[in-house]
Amino acid sequence: MTQQTKTALLIREMILRGELAPGDRVTEADLAARLGLSRTPVRQALPALALEGLLVRSGERGFAVRQFSSSDSLDALRLRAVLEGYAARRVAERGVKASLLKALKECLLAGDLLLDTQSLATDEELRYGEMNARFHSLILEGSEMHLLPELASRCAVVPFTAPDHIAFSALGKQTIFKLLFYAHRQHHSIVEAMVEGQGDRAEFLFREHAIGQEHSMNFGGSVPQIAP
Repeated sequence: MTQQTKTALLIREMILRGELAPGDRVTEADLAARLGLSRTPVRQALPALALEGLLVRSGERGFAVRQFSSSDSLDALRLRAVLEGYAARRVAERGVKASLLKALKECLLAGDLLLDTQSLATDEELRYGEMNARFHSLILEGSEMHLLPELASRCAVVPFTAPDHIAFSALGKQTIFKLLFYAHRQHHSIVEAMVEGQGDRAEFLFREHAIGQEHSMNFGGSVPQIAP
């Protein structure tokens, strides 16, 4: 994991925890001082966070935290789940192509290997997020409805809604692991449902799957108590 990636993660967590409030102007110097870092990784991270939708341009060279509410993120997350659920239904009803199934199984194996240790370091959480984003993208693309990935990508611009935004350290490592373990079990069930041609089940599982991300963003209620 690069220093830029680590820095972006730290700033993302500050926004989620409210340490950087919506509308707050952020500067390289202030963030570098607060994080105990040099200004270079902060300078590199800020434009990346702007592309994610967490920051907006403020002035000629500065940024500010985007104005948003947790309800905005929750709505976008649930809308994305509806779109992905429809994509999974379509894949199930049309039949899973061999190339898609191979790619999905690679994602499942990657997740299994990451979670096999019963705990995740920060860089492993990010690797899980990358795998998760690919899993979701594969199913959207596999629907062969070009509008679905486009609409889902619009939802993902809302802060903390993209599939690779899985969990944050404020929740605690054990809580994060339980959430990801539970979510990856659902990945297996979604693929199984699509392979079996169970469109209704695949769609329902995707909507249920979104609840895990609600918890990881601290938008939902209690954490599912799943024993690894």
